[in-house]
Amino acid sequence: MKNLYIKKIDWYIFWKFMVWFFLSLLLIIGIVIIFDISEKIDKFVSNEAPLYDIIFYYYLNFIPYFVNMFSPLFVFITVIIFTSRMAANSEIIAILSCGVSYHRMMVPYIAGAIVIGLLSLGLNLYVIPNANRTRLGFEDKYIKSRTNFKRRDIHYQIAPGQFVYVDSYSSWNNTAYKLTLEDIRDGKLVSKLSAETAMWDSTFDGWRMRKVFIRDYRAGLGDEVRTYSQLDTVLALTVKDFYQNDKTVMTLDIHQLNDLIDTQNMRGDANVMYAEIEKHTRYALPFSAIILTLMGVALSSRKKRGGLGWNLAMGIALAFSYILFLRFSQMFVYTGTLPPVVALWLPNVLYAGIAAVLYRIAPK
Repeated sequence: MKNLYIKKIDWYIFWKFMVWFFLSLLLIIGIVIIFDISEKIDKFVSNEAPLYDIIFYYYLNFIPYFVNMFSPLFVFITVIIFTSRMAANSEIIAILSCGVSYHRMMVPYIAGAIVIGLLSLGLNLYVIPNANRTRLGFEDKYIKSRTNFKRRDIHYQIAPGQFVYVDSYSSWNNTAYKLTLEDIRDGKLVSKLSAETAMWDSTFDGWRMRKVFIRDYRAGLGDEVRTYSQLDTVLALTVKDFYQNDKTVMTLDIHQLNDLIDTQNMRGDANVMYAEIEKHTRYALPFSAIILTLMGVALSSRKKRGGLGWNLAMGIALAFSYILFLRFSQMFVYTGTLPPVVALWLPNVLYAGIAAVLYRIAPK
């Protein structure tokens, strides 16, 4: 237990880790913003985007998203650089010669990785969704051109026993074509509504249907049939349900995301994969800080004749392969090869094994 007490060397390594990490973030963020401005300056000018909105609505909300996306790479490069410098200056040899074991030396590294991981988790769950909502709203208004899209053959269960089918939906006029609503109880069809068109009306948050045909099924031959040239109604289906995609889920905090997953699972909505990918990515990504820290120390803690260059090259290669695998693993979900929880955690499991092997070899 005595070895677990915080020592000066722990604070030295911990603060080195934090300072190098945040300095590298500030440097790369500045470079990325400069390149992003040069790329989008024409659209800012042509769309007359106010300077205040560019700074506070776009770039201020762009920074958390970018920082979190590339934090695994920053962590790895930070550990590689300052640990290699410590090794080159014989600081690690001095630490180990003073009776501090290699495992004990790892304590401030792991503490720093946990702090960064918790910061990333908090950003993922609560801060970045709000920032994305503002950032994507700015992009839709000043950067991206609005285009009409159509969705076809939409099937939803909007409530227990209530099923909606829409032949096609157009974003140009927020209209669903050939909408059918079926009410099923105890395995029997009791009511069916068919509408030629259903246009969303934001004044009462409902649908304005035209050429409506309603049939209530009764026992025997006593079915009741009603027709309406126009019918306004409210359903457990809104215009937002037709816009759910991979960008939408980026704007939801974790509670909203869980509610969306429950709703889409109940409806049998295939777009639930976007929400599930987003959820598991938010939880899986912070663990990369610990995994890549272990790998970085194991690769750079030994003094090498080649100096920093070899450690940095190998480190960047491993970090990029890890980040690439994190992104590529989403394809397993899109193709239906693996469930989201397996696909999104697979890179962590695989690279945790690599980190364990490297860490086992490092003290030797």
